[in-house]
Amino acid sequence: MLLKYNHKKIPVLVHNGRPIAESAVILECIGETWPQHPLFPKDPYERAMARFWIDFLDDKDKAAPFVTFFVGVGEEHRAAEEVPELLKIYEEQVLGEKRYFGDEEIGMLDLAMGWMAASFGVIEEIVDVKILEAETFPRLHAWIQRFGPHPVIKK
Repeated sequence: MLLKYNHKKIPVLVHNGRPIAESAVILECIGETWPQHPLFPKDPYERAMARFWIDFLDDKDKAAPFVTFFVGVGEEHRAAEEVPELLKIYEEQVLGEKRYFGDEEIGMLDLAMGWMAASFGVIEEIVDVKILEAETFPRLHAWIQRFGPHPVIKK
């Protein structure tokens, strides 16, 4: 069935028989379909900033250092130098002092950043390079500890 709807993009959500591709687009559709559980902030400025950071995360140039984790031997060390710069931006400018990227509750930006909580430790283990350590990025590390076991995420 998914092959019928595939736009050669993943993931794909089929809702009411209509396919929707790309994570951010799917999450936005979910938020608008079920508005009783908003994913974006109500404040227009905060909503615009969430969209900005989601676009920032999706930017291929920003993702390049993360991709180097999956390439040949030696490249992981280049990533070990570049990735902390991005993590510093995420921690200081995006997360800041908030409990979640979406402020006090999990929101769209938390879901967009969720890959980090789900896979960063695995990537570090595979390439044997530690980057996202509690001492270096205490707020991101604390966010990961809250995000993964949160009831909304566990369901």
